[in-house]
Amino acid sequence: MTAIPLTRCQFLIPFAEIHSEIGGPTATLLAKFKLPTSLQEKADHYVPLLPAVRFATAAQQTQGLSEIAFRAAQRLSFDHLSDAMRVRIRHSPTLLAALEQMCKWAPVEDTSLQLWLEPCDASVKICSRIAGTQGISDLEISQWLQNVFVLHIVRQFAGANWMPKVIAFEANYKPSIEVQSLWPHTRFMSGQKASWIEVPLQFLSLPNGDAARSKLPETERQPFGDDIVSVLRLALPSYLDEGGPTIAQAAEMAALSVRSLQRKLALAGLTYSGLLEQVRFNNAVKLLSSTETKIIDVAFSSGYADPAHFARAFRRISGCTPREFRERARSGQAEIDHNSTRSNDDRL
Repeated sequence: MTAIPLTRCQFLIPFAEIHSEIGGPTATLLAKFKLPTSLQEKADHYVPLLPAVRFATAAQQTQGLSEIAFRAAQRLSFDHLSDAMRVRIRHSPTLLAALEQMCKWAPVEDTSLQLWLEPCDASVKICSRIAGTQGISDLEISQWLQNVFVLHIVRQFAGANWMPKVIAFEANYKPSIEVQSLWPHTRFMSGQKASWIEVPLQFLSLPNGDAARSKLPETERQPFGDDIVSVLRLALPSYLDEGGPTIAQAAEMAALSVRSLQRKLALAGLTYSGLLEQVRFNNAVKLLSSTETKIIDVAFSSGYADPAHFARAFRRISGCTPREFRERARSGQAEIDHNSTRSNDDRL
């Protein structure tokens, strides 16, 4: 598990929307917690989880909101899960197979998310926990989303209106009377060793009537590494359109001193400027090869100062211009030697 929990921006977006809809200064509050102030088209990017939780807590307190986590969870559906998760659930022949895939690929949603199954008499608990966050306050904000995320997967097999008999929170949190009234047949528990929802044991054999017939390719590769370089590669793209964090900001994000961050990067053969250049380039490659985004917008979205700077940097790394790369990608001829994405100062 990563030492710095990251979450997909998708799970931050509904909190920001709620805050904006009531007239809150959302960009200012996001900036206060060192989060990207623009979340548009960043659903599959990552941000540090704990600052996101603090943002949601502050939004609730400063605007006099109640149950912001539940309200945000109401805006999410199965379709808001990552592509990697959804395709595996849709290929699963039974609920048990889907839950096994869910447990394996949970870090795609939150990089430190742990999910597991616990049999309990005639039912099974689908448990979740964010590693390394025990004792941190206000985590019911994350735990609502964890439980609802599991709920949407179960509903793919049990039906869209299925409700669990029990929803439990690791936090010492009890939903308001208003929220409980929306779940009249569900018992809520708090202060548990993990968050969980309860599912009847016989549900595990429920078939997936819409299961895709093609077989998923076998892979044992874990979604993410747990080193600081992997964490920064995931987190930095969210900030590129704002210029990218300085090394001091990245160190703060990683809960390290600048010197400690430099040492850890040096052990991986990198400098911070070199890592940031790799992230910018890889972001540009993704946009050029898989979207129709205008090249000028690719440049700014990837953190380049202007299109000319982008073109020079891209040619230096790839040997071709962004436009040439896009044309090759469309014809299936684009190949990037990722070893070449190391910046000049990394090669010294």
